[in-house]
Amino acid sequence: SGEKMEALAIEYAGNEVLRVPVYRLDLVERWVGESEDSKPPSLHRIGGKRWKTLRKKTERVIEEMTVELLDLYARRQKSTGFSFSPDSRWQMEMESSFLYDDTPDQRQAAIDVKTDMEASKPMDRLVCGDVGYGKTEVAIRAAFKAIQDNKQVAVLAPTTILVEQHHHTFAERLADYPVRVAALSRFRTSTEQKGLIADLAAGSVDIIIGTHRLLSEDVLFKDVGLLIVDEEQRFGVKHKERIKHLRSSIDVLSLTATPIPRTLYLSLSGIRDLSIIRTPPRDRMPIFTNVVTWSDNLIMDALHRELDRGGQTFFLHNRLETIYTIAEEIRALVPEARVEVAHGQMGVRELDKVMRAFVEGAVDVLVCSSIIENGLDVPNANTLIVDRADRFGLAQLYQIRGRVGRSDRRAYCYLLVPSELNEDSERRLKVLEHYTELGAGYAVALRDLELRGAGNLLGADQSGFAQQVGLDAYMRLLRKTINRIEKGEEGFDHPDPEVFLSGGAFLPDDYVSDSGQKLHLYRRLSKADGLGEIESLRLELTDRFGPLPEEVKRLLDAAVLRLLGREVGVERILVQGLSARLNFREDFIPRMTALEGPLRRRQARVEVRRVQPLSVQLEQDGSGPIIETLIEALAALRSAKSAAA
Repeated sequence: SGEKMEALAIEYAGNEVLRVPVYRLDLVERWVGESEDSKPPSLHRIGGKRWKTLRKKTERVIEEMTVELLDLYARRQKSTGFSFSPDSRWQMEMESSFLYDDTPDQRQAAIDVKTDMEASKPMDRLVCGDVGYGKTEVAIRAAFKAIQDNKQVAVLAPTTILVEQHHHTFAERLADYPVRVAALSRFRTSTEQKGLIADLAAGSVDIIIGTHRLLSEDVLFKDVGLLIVDEEQRFGVKHKERIKHLRSSIDVLSLTATPIPRTLYLSLSGIRDLSIIRTPPRDRMPIFTNVVTWSDNLIMDALHRELDRGGQTFFLHNRLETIYTIAEEIRALVPEARVEVAHGQMGVRELDKVMRAFVEGAVDVLVCSSIIENGLDVPNANTLIVDRADRFGLAQLYQIRGRVGRSDRRAYCYLLVPSELNEDSERRLKVLEHYTELGAGYAVALRDLELRGAGNLLGADQSGFAQQVGLDAYMRLLRKTINRIEKGEEGFDHPDPEVFLSGGAFLPDDYVSDSGQKLHLYRRLSKADGLGEIESLRLELTDRFGPLPEEVKRLLDAAVLRLLGREVGVERILVQGLSARLNFREDFIPRMTALEGPLRRRQARVEVRRVQPLSVQLEQDGSGPIIETLIEALAALRSAKSAAA
């Protein structure tokens, strides 16, 4: 149309450049990993097949995963579960006896969970919060609520140590009430396990806490009403399938500090309900994290500092062949320290003895495998040294680091690495060093997706698609697939109409001078999916930058016309002075009576051309700007279409 507009220049392989008008920035997705921490993918050529092929493969994988999961969640939505009773006096009394003040997020998470439990459809809620932020207390309150309606509760944890930790916490918290809490793990003898399973079937156990042993065929409940799953990503495929089967019939509460990609995406996509606990407990301090090479002096200094303040240390060495050698080296460096070893291949009784000694403060340094990753709660242990930290995944390191810093003392974490690191490991550890602030687990999970190729999201055989197309684009494809499958829409999406307004529609440099701000505002406007969002942006621009210049008014008006036009089948809108022309899609014949009313009130002459492309030509005689006439007419047409639907 010859009018001035701004465009985003995108460079492709071979120095080819494509300019995208700012009103079509909704078609452009920023590749999330373009920071220094991530290696960007190679550029494609304009018109080449690589991007289309990659996108089609990604869409196919997303569709297969989504169909399976939506089927499960649809069954849950349609099924009628048990509606738990409102909070009793006992419930309120038990909750008020909590030794600490609830953080705002923790309180809201508990409300979310109990509201879900009182509803008729089965609950499936994920509570995400950093280690030590109060997820277990939320689970205890949910369990106590279930018990009061004579329902049994199963608590599933990935490790024996975490089972024992939960058993201790649940039993201590509910000690004042007639509740039987039991643990089913390899720390129990065969006879004890058989007795517990019999009691569970008879209904004399209220809360059973166990590893995947709880998912065995011989474990039967009299009347289970709530399943609590801690760190679901740690379970194997077979166990996840069993959990998935249980999900369709009973209330499920999942707890995690760093959600796996699949969990995180589905939560964000609205398939699963999500509560996030970001608020740290009062007086909690960030963990000092440092990536360093092995140094005897550094290790001695770290251990002595912890000993001098009466504290304890985890020394994580994940190679069983050399773990006892490392323990001897630690004893030689700090002879006064009481050093013990713990790993998963030890005998049950021996491991239990060592862990209890550490919890009770009889051990100063625990040289251990990654068995401590989940569940060990020792507030007096505030130094962690991880040997060969480069061999761990980001989410795993984050969990391990959460073993320290669970009190009001400053905690220290040293990640020991070789002097030569590969690029991927270095990026991963830099991320962990960066996220030392409290409540960073959720951000780490997002970053983990980017760095690890989203393997857990798509499955090992299809990993990397989210990394290549970018997380923003992947999320958009996922949401689009979910929306299409849920609504049964197999057709294509109708694009926004092209809108050209004489005089130009853009953000002048003397109004918004910062190019980054300008790009952000253009993007928000192009992605607005409601008139309310556009109006909010209009008010925000006025508040931040002053009265709107004519070019900005036209930019906002164009966004309104684009939004209304898309909903009523308009392909193109051209406004020149007091004239306007609208082209409609061939699959949509406008109801002229809906258009004629507002146009007649505005004294506009109308000419309808019923040849392809179907179009309407307007001439404004007066009575206000033609853009206002168009907006009123398209809004009326949208209302008529909605009423007829």
